Amino acid sequence: MGLIRESEERKAIRESVAGIAQRYGVQYFIERGRSGEDIEELWKDLGATGLLGVHLPEEYGGGGGGMAEAVVVVEELAAHGLPLLIWVISPAICGSILAHHGSEEMKRAWLPGIADGTTKMAFGLTEPDAGSNSHNVKTTAQRTATGWRISGQKYYISAIDHCDAVLVVARDADHSTPEKSKLSLFVVPTDAQGLSFQKIDTSIVSPDRQFTVFFDDVEVGDDALIGVAGNGLRQVFDGLNPERILVGALCGGIGRYAIEKAAAYAKERKVWSTPIGAHQGVAHPLAEAHIAVELSRMATAESARQFDAGEPAGEAANIAKFAASEAALKALDQAIQTHGGNGLSHEYGLSELWFVTRLMRTAPVSREMVLNFVAQTSLGLPRSY
Repeated sequence: MGLIRESEERKAIRESVAGIAQRYGVQYFIERGRSGEDIEELWKDLGATGLLGVHLPEEYGGGGGGMAEAVVVVEELAAHGLPLLIWVISPAICGSILAHHGSEEMKRAWLPGIADGTTKMAFGLTEPDAGSNSHNVKTTAQRTATGWRISGQKYYISAIDHCDAVLVVARDADHSTPEKSKLSLFVVPTDAQGLSFQKIDTSIVSPDRQFTVFFDDVEVGDDALIGVAGNGLRQVFDGLNPERILVGALCGGIGRYAIEKAAAYAKERKVWSTPIGAHQGVAHPLAEAHIAVELSRMATAESARQFDAGEPAGEAANIAKFAASEAALKALDQAIQTHGGNGLSHEYGLSELWFVTRLMRTAPVSREMVLNFVAQTSLGLPRSY
């Protein structure tokens, strides 16, 4: 696929994803996005064929692969017009954190359902005053006689209305000091007493909608704690690198989708008996967009390789996310331009993907914070914040 050479196993995964995705397509994604309905049928098909848990351990219902296999699934879905944020959230972020840090009981309780599609889990990190600054989390977990009490709110939490639980990042009241916050992670069922959520109206067309989530003295047992209390920041980063890598994959897929649509249109659309793709004013921008997308796909593949090898993958994951989100947005814009007025027609399935693609420049980490990271970590420049 493009410049990337894949193993036979990964090619088989890609073909399996493509076979399912072709049965649904971009209009399914757009219709569900407009209505707010769940993508239950697609999700169950992906789960039944092992495509939600390819990266999770086999003993908990997964495929035993790694982030490289997850990249193939997420990218190929997006390349068919199905950029699923919930895949990045539930199997990737939550699944990875649970696989690395959950107790044996917690893994057996949650991972098989995440892998087979019968369970979805949201991720609750960001807050109104704690977006990029995870150290500034205000949602608090307080020890009780029977477990923990969680109070606070989370902001821009994707798809919680279709999830069975949410993985919550909270300030640990017992381990924190006024000078330094310590975080703890919990799995909280979405039907827990005191948990409620309110939809945030956005321009994003996606079945994965955004919510403010409220925790009003939500009581959970000791079995809800993930790993070691007060050690949550390190645990969170075992989910954030996969998140960045798979956002790179999702954007790589969107870029492929956009360029494929534009190239097909440029071959067929004629003006004065000449296909518009014969004109360099159309052809060169598409070729340049293709180059940028392919480079971002290689960066994403390398970040996945580093992660799977147990190497420090933070730099590669951030670069992949940055490169892919920039390339996807430019590719989609050029595809819309190539289609002329048709680029804004619902029939062509391009303009509806604009805002979900634009979101990826800002989330899960803004392009400015990636540049801060690279300046500070890669170049050794002084911190700017």
